[in-house]
Amino acid sequence: MMRVRMLWHLVKADFLTRVRRTSFLLTLGFAVFVGYETFAGGIVMSLDDYRGVYNSAWVGALMAVVTSCFLSLVAFYIVKGSVQRDVETRVGQILAATPMSKSFYTVAKALGNFAVLAAMVGVMAAAALLMQLMRGEDRVVHVGALLGPLVLLSLPVMAVVASVAVLFETLPVLRGGLGNVVWFFLWIALLAAGVPEKLIRGGVLDRSAEWRDLMGLGTVLASARMSLLQVDPGFRNGFALNIGGERPSHTFVWTGMEWTGALLATRVGWMMLAVLVALLAAVFFHRFDPAREWWRRSRTPKTVEKRAPVEALAAAKAIVEEDAWRRGVTPLDRVGARTNFGQLVVAELRLMLQGQRWWWYAGAVGLSIACLASPPAAERGGVILAAWIWPMLLWSQMGSREARWSTGALLYSAPRTLGRQLPAAWVAGVLVAMATGGGLAIRLALAGDAQGLAGWAAGAMFIPSLALALGIWSGSGKWFEALYTAWWYIGPLHHTPGLDFMGTTAGSSRPILYLAMAGVLMASCWVRRRAQLGYA
Repeated sequence: MMRVRMLWHLVKADFLTRVRRTSFLLTLGFAVFVGYETFAGGIVMSLDDYRGVYNSAWVGALMAVVTSCFLSLVAFYIVKGSVQRDVETRVGQILAATPMSKSFYTVAKALGNFAVLAAMVGVMAAAALLMQLMRGEDRVVHVGALLGPLVLLSLPVMAVVASVAVLFETLPVLRGGLGNVVWFFLWIALLAAGVPEKLIRGGVLDRSAEWRDLMGLGTVLASARMSLLQVDPGFRNGFALNIGGERPSHTFVWTGMEWTGALLATRVGWMMLAVLVALLAAVFFHRFDPAREWWRRSRTPKTVEKRAPVEALAAAKAIVEEDAWRRGVTPLDRVGARTNFGQLVVAELRLMLQGQRWWWYAGAVGLSIACLASPPAAERGGVILAAWIWPMLLWSQMGSREARWSTGALLYSAPRTLGRQLPAAWVAGVLVAMATGGGLAIRLALAGDAQGLAGWAAGAMFIPSLALALGIWSGSGKWFEALYTAWWYIGPLHHTPGLDFMGTTAGSSRPILYLAMAGVLMASCWVRRRAQLGYA
């Protein structure tokens, strides 16, 4: 009983800490927006030119699929960070002094994450009920058909997301920005594994393949297919979950999922997998003792040898500075006058590049050379994609470094911070973009491709502007890492007009748009930093 109470209080404390944060309110706002778009027809689930009548079965399944496929991506970034928060607040040191086991802690953290995500599913359930009543195509509410898909399809997805977030936090390699990028591509793989076409074999639903469909999209559409075949035997197995685009012109009545024992066992299996992932996280969990981490143990002797002289120099410098302060403090305006803008840019570059290993520089140099040496078609549509995803973790530091290392008080008390440090940080980000993708600019200039060069320049300025704005407003780099990765995948990688901020093709390039967006983002940075400095 004592362990149950301890588990309850850990989950409750973690849940209350999350729901009081602004990020949780923003996530709920995003969930409401997704629900509204679904109601307004902006998000449509269709089979060829058909969609289901908006009865309890179709609305519940549609909301469950939207929750699983879209909100699961954002949900990971919302819940990731619970272990790190215990480290930063030193609550972990108190927990480490208790007899609580590592597996108990990781399971508790996964349950806390799941409680937060289950609240989001609850919001979508309320939206589903309102959608059915307001649509008015069938106002008879069947609670089981409406809520069944959300409970049996969406909740297992959220359980897996909650446990994977804890696992990533216990793995040193995936704890930071790299883990945020890896999750996006893992989400793509999970989404692709359950496409409806893979569940249809010879025109028959392959029940044995349902275990791959974590998101539930293929399971729902394959089940709806059976009802549609009775209405239109010529159905060609066309499935889609579209954002925007044309709306289906025909409807059919679908009475809901057939919850067979095998299907229920599959969903329970995903829940059990979430528990196993949470237990696996305990294997790598350091129990708030960094010395237990294998990657730190392998480098401890060198670190200790180098730390002593560094600390001695820092102590000597502090004594000298204290003595200088006693003899008289240099006027603040004279310090600001001697500071060169170029020195500030170099300092920002050094901070961005600090800690990078030799292989990172080798990769950056190789991509720059590839941009210069590759054929024009390959470098504009292929190499530049790699060149401008490589330094993403450098850009994600912009604007959030002060919050992460608690140096805001020092930075904001420096002279002319608003007019000098902020532009210097932005210029440093632009220089990183120019260094990694500059070979393409040279080739475009030599070829006389003015439109291509304009698209490249817009991208080089837009990316640091986006990173700086998100960092300053959120105080974290993970929002840039998440948004930039998704934008990079949807826009430049697929040459989507309007979303291609790199200008990978002439048809998808919008340099004026992204130059204007860069200006708006920098204006928002100025407004936010001015508020941080305490100006009225």
